[in-house]
Amino acid sequence: MLSGARLLLVAAMVALTLPSFGQGMTKGIMSPPANVRPPGLKSVGIEQHLDEQIPPDLNFRDETGKPVRLENYFGKKPLILNLVYYNCQMLCGEVLSGLESALRVLKFDVGKEFDVLTVSFDPRETPDMATKKKAEFLKRYGRAGAAGGWHFLTGPQESIDALTRAAGFQYQYDPKTGQFAHATAIMVLTPDGKIAQYYYGVEYAPKDLRLGLIQASENKIGTLADQVLLYCYHYDPTTGKYGAIISRVLQLSALATVLALGIFMTVLIRFGSGHNQPAAR
Repeated sequence: MLSGARLLLVAAMVALTLPSFGQGMTKGIMSPPANVRPPGLKSVGIEQHLDEQIPPDLNFRDETGKPVRLENYFGKKPLILNLVYYNCQMLCGEVLSGLESALRVLKFDVGKEFDVLTVSFDPRETPDMATKKKAEFLKRYGRAGAAGGWHFLTGPQESIDALTRAAGFQYQYDPKTGQFAHATAIMVLTPDGKIAQYYYGVEYAPKDLRLGLIQASENKIGTLADQVLLYCYHYDPTTGKYGAIISRVLQLSALATVLALGIFMTVLIRFGSGHNQPAAR
């Protein structure tokens, strides 16, 4: 058998190896390395456009249906920008839930120290849908005054295109499923609407978000963030299954994990065999 020290060393090596395969799994959602996009999603991702100005003259409608321009929200306080679509059946709800959970921990209040812009990138969506989504998350957040600081917008394709291009948010529509393939991140903006920082995934560390907001309020631009992309694509809620593309990536991840376990067992056997050989006389 392996000695205690050797067993601990091998176990530690495997423990460090397996997360590299498993870290992409969050509630069944695949997050391959940022530089390896799943097949068929080559045009989907998020490029970091730090210090990029979000166009202030873009036209949208707020949750009441009132026409607004993005400049209406600039010039006062830092903002958090997140791009979702309200009819998303999977990942966008996780993004909003993760953001709301992080905001609830912060001592800063939405509408006081900072604002939030949640913008739909589906031009078919309506202010009524935005109203329902806003009501849902304001109820969860539960702080007075948040309604005046957390804005849910919808808008035409040309405004969406200009906004997503400036933010580096790349997505594509699948007419077969009626869903969008997209990745997830939130952006912190300076009061003037320049991108100061990106935070990836669906969970955001409150202390990091707090620091990002403080720096953005001082017009400081952050550094490039590590990318762990989560992709939303081809999920059928009626069957609970992924489409062929994501299923294939999940299979490859599972195979990699099995291989890592196989290596672990081989090392155990070889070390154990060598250790149990009788000493030469």
